[in-house]
Amino acid sequence: MNRLAGKTKDETLIEMQSASDDQSGDGIITLTGFRMTLLPGEDNNGHSVISTSTKDSQLPGIPESLSATESACLLSSLPGIDGQHQSKDSVFFRDGVRRIDFVLSYLDDHTKDGEKKQERRKEYESNLQKAGLELETEDKSESEDGKTYFLKVHAPWEVLATYAEVLKIKVPFKQNDIPNSREIPLQWLFKPFRLPDEVMNPEPDYFTSPFEKDKPDFFLIDNKDTFFPPSTRNRIVYYILSRCPYWKEDMRDKKGIKRLLSNGTYTSAYALHDCRYWTRANDLNCESERFTLYKEWARFLRFYKEQPLNLIRKYYGEKIGIYFAWLGFYTEMLFFAAIVGLICFCYGASTYHENVWSKEICDPEIGGKIVMCPLCDKKCGYWKLNTTCESSWQSHLFDNVGTLFFAIFMGIWVTMFLEFWKRRQARLEYEWDLVDFEEEQQQLQLRPEYETKCTRRKLNPITQEMEPYLPLTSKCARFCLSGATVIFWIALIIACIIGVIAYRLAVYAAFASLMKDNPAHELQLVGSLITPQMATSVTASCINFVIIMILNFLYERVAIWITDMEIPRTHLEYENRLTMKMFLFQFVNYYSSCFYVAFFKGKFVGYPGKYIYMFAKWRNEECDPGGCLIELTTQLVIVMAGKQVWGNIQEALVPWLWNWWGSRKARSHPETLYSRWEQDHDLQCFGQMGLFYEYLEMVIQFGFITLFVASFPLAPLLALVNNIIEIRVDAWKFTTQFRRPVAAKAHSIGAWQEILNGIAIVSVVTNAFIVSFTSDMIPRLVYYYQYSSNYSMEGYINNSLSIFNISQFSDQNRPENGENPIWFNETVDTTCRYRDFRFPPGHEKEYSHNMQFWHVIAAKLAFIIIMEHVVFMVKFFVAWLIPDVPTDVKARVKRERYLIQEYLHNYELERLKNQLSQQANGRGCPDPGGLLAATEKHEVLSQVL
Repeated sequence: MNRLAGKTKDETLIEMQSASDDQSGDGIITLTGFRMTLLPGEDNNGHSVISTSTKDSQLPGIPESLSATESACLLSSLPGIDGQHQSKDSVFFRDGVRRIDFVLSYLDDHTKDGEKKQERRKEYESNLQKAGLELETEDKSESEDGKTYFLKVHAPWEVLATYAEVLKIKVPFKQNDIPNSREIPLQWLFKPFRLPDEVMNPEPDYFTSPFEKDKPDFFLIDNKDTFFPPSTRNRIVYYILSRCPYWKEDMRDKKGIKRLLSNGTYTSAYALHDCRYWTRANDLNCESERFTLYKEWARFLRFYKEQPLNLIRKYYGEKIGIYFAWLGFYTEMLFFAAIVGLICFCYGASTYHENVWSKEICDPEIGGKIVMCPLCDKKCGYWKLNTTCESSWQSHLFDNVGTLFFAIFMGIWVTMFLEFWKRRQARLEYEWDLVDFEEEQQQLQLRPEYETKCTRRKLNPITQEMEPYLPLTSKCARFCLSGATVIFWIALIIACIIGVIAYRLAVYAAFASLMKDNPAHELQLVGSLITPQMATSVTASCINFVIIMILNFLYERVAIWITDMEIPRTHLEYENRLTMKMFLFQFVNYYSSCFYVAFFKGKFVGYPGKYIYMFAKWRNEECDPGGCLIELTTQLVIVMAGKQVWGNIQEALVPWLWNWWGSRKARSHPETLYSRWEQDHDLQCFGQMGLFYEYLEMVIQFGFITLFVASFPLAPLLALVNNIIEIRVDAWKFTTQFRRPVAAKAHSIGAWQEILNGIAIVSVVTNAFIVSFTSDMIPRLVYYYQYSSNYSMEGYINNSLSIFNISQFSDQNRPENGENPIWFNETVDTTCRYRDFRFPPGHEKEYSHNMQFWHVIAAKLAFIIIMEHVVFMVKFFVAWLIPDVPTDVKARVKRERYLIQEYLHNYELERLKNQLSQQANGRGCPDPGGLLAATEKHEVLSQVL
């Protein structure tokens, strides 16, 4: 106002003219990107004045009623109004006082559709102002692309206080005085892995209680501007944005920022990061928590450090915090599984040369003289057993007694992991004030989409309020359509798997024909490893992996569509339904090929002269004489490692490329103001389902290292290495490549907990079946204890191969002329061998299963039953032994509740005393006796309550 008073009349008229040039017919003036709504009127002296209609123009030192000239001149004189002099890292309005809690962006559109969008925006912003929010617009001329408008949103104290009470947000009222009795043994050993205490605990520990607007003096409110942290502020603002109406059609309100984003009215909506990630903010009022997170957490060189979970929770909210807590705990537990798996692998490698059956296969006098029956019809010739020498040695690395021990160990490990995670989760619930969150979640309002699409209303018997509901007939129809869609896509996966199996059967003959003279042996290093079986397995696994990726891409969109169609009632219900659909699909998609190799390949083959055919066309595959375990290992490594590598590339490289391309103009014009909201606008949007895909990726990996771990003990080690990278990649992605997600609360990992429990139970069964039916361990043990002459494995190979008379081959099965190797002589080699336990030709039960076959089957079934019962008994005992909630946490929760009740009682008592005292003073006749009686009455009443 001083600057205005010092101006001449001519200067005032010039400024008034410049202001009126920017004035539109609806009373909106835009000055250097500042938007305010002005209403014409008169003062007490009859002079024309302009009054601000909303709080967004009530800046410090500005009266509520100004003339148009005074308003324009005063705004232009305020510091920070000129965009060119505003800090790049500013997270405040142009007054430098009001914090930007949310930003909406939109483009200028002069088409007919653009006029509708403008009307929607005008109505929506008007309703936001009616809801108490304050708005400020950055003109497109101030943006780096010259096209984008930015609408900045600020929530004043009244709005924050009102909605904090509605959302039952817990805030501090007293510093926690319960001593922390947790002591970590050998704490000095972990010092190199620790972060500074100010990073691990960015704020003191407080007792908290749901906010109540009418008790401001009960809570520790030092500064209203900083009382609610930015994460809580953007959560409250987003709650308002998602429920504010923007149009009325057929007596129904259309509402929510999601719809406005989907129809193009706004191009984006996001909360702001507090600074650039590579440097602290210049403004001391900014916390620079993003910089701290990048420095201490997101850099890969900090991979050995603990995660600053409290700071993650403070900056991103509890939902993201609980994900990183779970991922970190899972990675820690993987360390123990990886160590044991590595020991088991080393055991297999150390006993490499003690493998008697592999020596027999490779021995020219034993394996070199055993002629094996053709593995396919017509195109495959006879072959000698010693050609599988290399694969037999490789199989021993994983198919040994150590693997049996590891399978049992993993069944117990998975229980320990889940039980200890429950304890860790319970501790986080207490530390992050989420103990009563489940009850509060049920009281929160419905999804805006549910409220909009459900037109019918019914009385809620609990709240006695009318609320929307979905009729039972509509719900059943939607569920049926949803279920049919899921079944169709699962059937599509199975059809693709059958197609891959058909590929294996059809291509094997071609590989066998090409490699009959072993031209691959001419290759150095890998030549001896390339066999028809290996070539078929590797190419089929790669094709299967490509199919998996394509189906994933398509089904993700279908799953979201059918979940939206079901119209779930709450956000929690929406996420749980989508989680179950996606995981069911991914389970079949990723694991079906492994299930085929583990439990179907080589099990339904028949025998020479009476083979079993698929679709009466392709002969079913056989396993190597050493079993199918090595092929299952190959399949597992290709799918698991391929998914992890592809996932990390997709997570890190794709967002970086998009951001690099989106900000290229800003980099080429450094002289322009590249503001905080524009920097964040050029980042990738972290969608509502972003965290869902992170969980899904880890749970699929969890399935690989538990369901099929008996075939590959190094799987936990691969997962450990991947997760160490995954944590830092996710951290880097969150801090540098994505806009700041809207803070959300979560007290657990949700439906994923039940999925992990289900996988843990299924893994015991699958590993028992893998050891029994996929590996060759049980037949070897039966031979060792029942059929060997001196308790040795000598002669096992000859014992495990049955005999077939070559002359009994039909024309359909007999190799064509020229397919047999040079060394084969039909007059000398009258029999061939195959993998089974059957009577030889000439026996009265020719080609029927012999007694050893039934001994082996009985031993396999007995092993499955014994292993399952032992592991399940240990699992349930461990689950019973380990309480879900630590004892000290239970005590602290009870203590805190007691102290809160006592503190509330004292507060109410003091408040009553003050009220009675004021009443007595007001009457002019103080009544100490009456005051004392009322106080005592209140104390008794509180004790009864």
